[in-house]
Amino acid sequence: MAKILDNCSLALIAFGSNENSILGYPRETVQKAMKFLADMSVKPHNSSSLYTNPAFPKGSGPHFVNAAMAIHTNLSPAELLDELHQVEARALRTRSKRWGQRTLDLDLIGVGELVQPDNTTFARWRDLGLSEQQVETPTELILPHPRLQDRAFVLVPLCDVAPDWRHPISGKTVREMRDALPSNDLAEVVRLSD
Repeated sequence: MAKILDNCSLALIAFGSNENSILGYPRETVQKAMKFLADMSVKPHNSSSLYTNPAFPKGSGPHFVNAAMAIHTNLSPAELLDELHQVEARALRTRSKRWGQRTLDLDLIGVGELVQPDNTTFARWRDLGLSEQQVETPTELILPHPRLQDRAFVLVPLCDVAPDWRHPISGKTVREMRDALPSNDLAEVVRLSD
C-alpha cells in the first residue's frame, strides 16, 4: 500500500527517448509516457513542449526527444520512482549500458525541497567526474538529481513547467541554472513543432 505524505508534493520529472519502443517512435513514446504521468497527478499538472538534442555524452547514439513535467503527488519519492520504472517498463526499457540508447528514460529530478538521502551523499554524486559518472550508478535515490544544473536538455524543458522552482542546495531557480549554461549547450536543445 502506498505511503501517503501529509501534503502532496510537487515532483519534477524529465523524459527522454532516442529509440523506437512498443509505444512508437521516440516522440510518440514520450507523449504517451507524459499522458500516463498526467493521469497520476493529484492536482493539475504542467507539461513542457517536446525538444530534440544530441545524445549525452556526444556521439553515444541518435538524438533524443526530451520533455519535462511538474506533477503533484501523495507518493513518497521511492514510490514515485517505482511508478516511473513501471512506465519505463511499458516501453520495454532495458538497462544494459549506462547512458546507452533508451526507449524511455524517466528521471525524478526533484520533489519539493527534499534532499535525499543527505547533503553529503548528494554532494558526492554532484561532484563526481565525468569518467566516474559513466561507470558508477547510485544504489539509492539521490534528490535533487545531482546532474540537474549541468544539463541543458533537462533545464530547457523544465523551464517550461517550473522556472521558479529552487534547487534546495544551491538556492538557484531552474531559470537561473538554465541561464548559467553555455550558449552552445542551450542552442543544441531545439523545440519540436507541434
